[in-house]
Amino acid sequence: MRIRSLFILLAALFLASCSSSRRVTTKKKKQKVTVTESKTKNLPSVKQIQHVRKLERGNKSLNKHSLNYIRKYAPLAVMEMHEYKIPASITLAQGILESGNGRSQLASKSNNHFGIKCHTGWKGGRVYHDDDEKGECFRKYKYVESSYKDHSKFLSSRKRYAGLFKLRRTDYKGWARGLKKAGYATDRKYPKKLIKIIEDYKLYEFDKFSKKDLRRGKRVVKEDKKPEKKKKVKNSVKYYEVKKGDTLYSISKKFGTTVEVLKKLNKLKSNNLSIGQQLVVK
Repeated sequence: MRIRSLFILLAALFLASCSSSRRVTTKKKKQKVTVTESKTKNLPSVKQIQHVRKLERGNKSLNKHSLNYIRKYAPLAVMEMHEYKIPASITLAQGILESGNGRSQLASKSNNHFGIKCHTGWKGGRVYHDDDEKGECFRKYKYVESSYKDHSKFLSSRKRYAGLFKLRRTDYKGWARGLKKAGYATDRKYPKKLIKIIEDYKLYEFDKFSKKDLRRGKRVVKEDKKPEKKKKVKNSVKYYEVKKGDTLYSISKKFGTTVEVLKKLNKLKSNNLSIGQQLVVK
C-alpha cells in the first residue's frame, strides 16, 4: 500500500513539473522590418545649386559626380535632418562615400545609397552582393527617397547609435567618429573619409539650414534640371539693293554667303543683275 501511494505521489509531481515548464516556455516573434515607399514629387530648395556653383568656382579639381550628387540629394538630407536629428552633412557624406556618388551597382540598380544590409526581419526587396563576405544580402528600394528614410530610421532606432543623438547637430566630426565606434563600418579610416568629404565640399553649411528656412524655401520639381536655353528668334528677311558695279560674287562676299545660295534665295536663273534690284541676302 505504501509503495502504491509513493508511486502516485511521484507521478503527480512529474506531471506538475511538465505542466509548469510548458507554461514558462514562450516563442519570441521576429520583428518585421518594412519600409513604406513613396516618391517625393516636390523638394524644397536648400540653395544647393548656388552652393555647388560656388564650389566649382573655388576649386576646379572637385569631383563632378560628387557635386552632382550634392545638387540632387542635399534637400533630402536636410529634410531627414529635421525629422530625425541626423546632421545633413553626415547623411550626404555617407551617401557620397557608400554609393560612389550614386553610381555604384548597389545604388544604381537597387537605390541603396548607404549599403544597409537586410538584417533579421527585413521584409522588403533584397539583392545579393559580395562585401565583407560573399553573397551578402542588401536591402533594395524602389526610390532613392526610401533609402534616405530607411537610413534615418536605421540609425535612430538602434541603441548602439543612441549616443550620437546627444551630440550637437554641428558636430560632424563627433558623428563621423561615433559611427565607426558604434560599428557602422569596418574601415578604420571611415571617420577620416567622411570628414574629408564634408570639409572639401563644405557640407557643414547644410547643417545650418533651419526648419524655418526650409519652410520658406522655394519649392521646385527638379533642382538638378538645367535651365532651358532661350530660343533664338529668327531674324527677319534682309534685303539688299543692287548698285552700279555689283555682281552676285561681290554681294555674296559682302554678306558671307555664296553665289549659289543667293541665286536660290532669289530664284535667279542667271548671274545677270540690274541696278535697283532688291535681293534677299539673309
